[in-house]
Order: sequence, then C-alpha cells, then structure tokens
Amino acid sequence: MTGSVSNLEDHVGYWLRFVSNHVSHSFAAKVETEGVTVAEWVVLREMFAQSSVNPSQLAERLGLSRGAVSKLIDRLVSKRLVEKQVGKAIASNLDGRYQTVDLTPAGRRLVPKLAKLADKNDEDFFGHLSTKQKADLVRILKDIVKANGLKSTPVK
Repeated sequence: MTGSVSNLEDHVGYWLRFVSNHVSHSFAAKVETEGVTVAEWVVLREMFAQSSVNPSQLAERLGLSRGAVSKLIDRLVSKRLVEKQVGKAIASNLDGRYQTVDLTPAGRRLVPKLAKLADKNDEDFFGHLSTKQKADLVRILKDIVKANGLKSTPVK
C-alpha cells in the first residue's frame, strides 16, 4: 500500500470523541454520587418540565426506543424517583389502558441537584471559553446535528 495514512489527531472526530469522553465520564461520576446514571438523569430532566408523561411520548422526544425508556423508567421506579399511573384509555389509545409516569417528590427534589452538577461539569470543561466561543461551539455542533439529521438524545 502506498501513500500517506492520516494520523488520528488529524481528524475532527478524534478531538470530538476525546473531549466528549472526558466530559461524559466526569459527568457520569458526578451524577453517580446521587445514585443515578446519565441516562436516568436525561429521563428525569425531561420529565421535570411536565406533571405526567406517557412513556411512548417520552421515548419519541428523547429519540430512544420504547424498550429502552421502559427499562429506564423501571429503574427509576425502583429508586422511588418515578411512579407509574395506569388509568382509563383516552380516545387515541386502543388497548383500554393508558400508562403515565411522573416524578415522585424525591425525584422532583433531585432534578435541581443534578442540574447543578451538569452546570458544574460544563463550567469545569468549558468555563475557560468566552461567552462568544461557547456560543460559536454550540452553534457549530447544532449545525452538524442538523446537517446530518441526528435525532436521538445522547445518553451514554
């Protein structure tokens, strides 16, 4: 084989992964001190803005499979951070049962603590950037998301 082979460090993806791995690992360690995983945090944060939600709608909003959301909800139920309610069917639900999930009082108290950890993690990694640099970085990353049609919420 002839020709030159690019170095790992020549690729933007290498640097994105390098930073992402460190940011993600640090955040995972922070939220684990509160007894949850990053994926659980994502579900809790999404649920925080509403009183109750249908798991399939939650899966759609997060870009996750219903099975993945169901497993996350079950883990959060076992941690007493989320509760399930099964009620009467609504007009659009044909199976006769309608399940919603909501944060428990403990779950509702935990989300602001976890949000502060997320803020701290961002500050730890990106605090040295100016406001403009951070805005430019986010704009560029959002442009990459849009250009590639990326939809699922990063939970790992």
